[in-house]
Amino acid sequence: MTTVISQKGQVVIPGPVRDRLSLEPGDDLEIEVEDDDTIRLRRISKKPNRGLIDHLLACPYPLEIPERSKELPREINLGE
Repeated sequence: MTTVISQKGQVVIPGPVRDRLSLEPGDDLEIEVEDDDTIRLRRISKKPNRGLIDHLLACPYPLEIPERSKELPREINLGE
């Protein structure tokens, strides 16, 4: 598989590679240049809370989140 460097120095990762690795916009990648002119590109993190989201979506029971009031409380008790 091949790709081309744009005039801005950007490289497109081909769709089949993105799909296989589940790469999404915003994923952090690290680039390394090895002695033999090899370029290594690897994902260094996943999106924050991705594991939590997957865990919550896998819940076998219905998940209901109560609506919150958008109004601010009239008084705020700061423990004074």
